[in-house]
Amino acid sequence: MTRYQTIATLFAFTTAAIAFQTSPSLAFSSEAQQMCSGDAMRLCSSEIPDIPRIRACMVRNKANVSPGCRAVMDREAAAAAATHKREAAAQ
Repeated sequence: MTRYQTIATLFAFTTAAIAFQTSPSLAFSSEAQQMCSGDAMRLCSSEIPDIPRIRACMVRNKANVSPGCRAVMDREAAAAAATHKREAAAQ
């Protein structure tokens, strides 16, 4: 794996993690990886390799991400929040 591929993979996973802030145990979706990798590279490359800082950067820059990435972030965050709510209600 080249250095670029390694960095791109790191960004993909980190960006996808943003969608799951409320439930970090969930797996990263391939859609989030696909839709948000470019935004992470463009907006947060200075934060490599610190994943919490990359995550925070993407949240801070949510207004500047592409519409596709924003839609995935919103949809997956809502799904994670619903799961968290169901789990809390079950306890």
